[in-house]
Amino acid sequence: MKFVTVKHREKELPGVLSSDEEGVYSFEEIFGKEAPNSLLNLIQQNGKNAEVNSEIIKDSPMGNQSIEKIRRFISDPENIPIPLDQCDILAPIPRPLRNVICLGMNYQDHVKELKGADGKPRPVPEVPVYFGKMASEIIGTGGIIELHEETTNSVDYEVELVAVIGKGGRNIPAEKAYDHIFGYTIMNDVTARDLQGRHQQFIRGKSLDTFTTMGPAILYVDAVDEPVELDLSCEVNGEERQSSNTRNFIFDLPYVISDFSKGTTLQAGDLIATGTPGGVGKGFTPPKYLKRGDKVICKIEKIGNLWNKVEE
Repeated sequence: MKFVTVKHREKELPGVLSSDEEGVYSFEEIFGKEAPNSLLNLIQQNGKNAEVNSEIIKDSPMGNQSIEKIRRFISDPENIPIPLDQCDILAPIPRPLRNVICLGMNYQDHVKELKGADGKPRPVPEVPVYFGKMASEIIGTGGIIELHEETTNSVDYEVELVAVIGKGGRNIPAEKAYDHIFGYTIMNDVTARDLQGRHQQFIRGKSLDTFTTMGPAILYVDAVDEPVELDLSCEVNGEERQSSNTRNFIFDLPYVISDFSKGTTLQAGDLIATGTPGGVGKGFTPPKYLKRGDKVICKIEKIGNLWNKVEE
C-alpha cells in the first residue's frame, strides 16, 4: 500500500493509492465520520493502538484494525477511487510533527567527496552524524524549489530514504527497530552549501523554505524486505548524478533507530532521513549546483519518483 495526501477540489485529502496508482481512495471514503484528518493523524492513532496491543494482526506490522479496514476497502471492486489526474499530489505529511531527524555522511562515497576545509578527505564517521532539518511546510512532487539568491549561491540536491516512525518508543533494541517503522518515503534534502560551511553545522543551510521535498507516497512497511536494500538515484535534467543502494549505509536503520532512541523518545510520525550517497553537486569539479529551471528527479525502488523544478 502507498499512502498519499492530495488536494482535490481545493480540499486536502489523505488516502491510499489504488493498485494501478491511477486513483486515490480518501480516508473519508474508507472510514466515514471517524476518518483521520491527516496521514500523520492515522499514523499517530495506529501507533497508540500498537503500543497497548501486544497481539500483532496478521499482515499488519503496526497491529491495528485500521490497516485491515483499508485493505478490505481498496480490494473491493465496487469502491471507485478518485482519479489521480484530478488531484494535486502533496507531500504525504505536509506539516511534520517536529524537525526531520537527519543523518549526515552515511555513505562512504559521499564522505569521500565532501573534503574538509583543508582540502583533505574526511574520515569515515565512527558514530552517526545527526542533525535536524526545520520544515514547517514540506513540498511534494511537482513543487517548486526556491533558489533564495539573496541568501545563497550554492543550492544542492540530495536523494534520501526516509523511515517514517509508526510506533513510538525509547531505548529501542536494534532487533526490534523494524517493528517501529510505519513505512518509507523519499526526500530531496536540498542544501545551501555556502551556508552549511559558513555556520559550521547543518541546520541553517538545510532549512530554507522549500528545501524539504518529500513523496510522492509513503510505502507501507510490509512491502519492503528486511534488511532494507533499495536502489536509489537522483538525476538533474536527465543526467544521473547519484546512484546507490541502501545496503551501502555506514549505519543501518536498526542501528540508527536504536542509537537515536537511547534516552530520547521517538514518536509516531517522526521522520528519519538516512543520508545521501555520492554524486551531490558539491562533489563535482567545478560544482554542479542547481540553477533556474532545473528539473530534479529522486527515485527509490518500490516507492516511486519524487520530482521538483527549480524556480524559473
